[in-house]
Amino acid sequence: MTTRTEYLVMNTARPREFVNLTEPVRRIVRGSGVRDGLVLVSSMHITAAVYVNDNESGLLRDISAWADRLAPPGEYEHHRTGETNGDAHLKNLLLGHQVVLPVTEGDLDLGPWEQVFYAEFDGRRPKRVLVKVVGDP
Repeated sequence: MTTRTEYLVMNTARPREFVNLTEPVRRIVRGSGVRDGLVLVSSMHITAAVYVNDNESGLLRDISAWADRLAPPGEYEHHRTGETNGDAHLKNLLLGHQVVLPVTEGDLDLGPWEQVFYAEFDGRRPKRVLVKVVGDP
């Protein structure tokens, strides 16, 4: 069994941003030496998410609007701690903290429209995304 762990540093310019991670994850998988296995892509922060979907601008806007409808900006119990990002924590739960993807023949094995995204909901500071590849060489 072979493993490789790398960290992508995310430093978004805006508090909310969607970043396509497909190519950086693909580069890590290809450089890992794993031919058949899995790759875990995990946000290491509870106000961001990692998910898989289509890279279409209208859909990205729809996802953002959907997340706001289900977890709108506003007042939350969490804010009593001095924080103001209660909705960002809930959006993490909606979109997911991490994804596990197949690796076949040394590459990501995604469907024709599948892309890996990092969704930031409380940005403007450096955050990390864990990419861990595990499998057979």
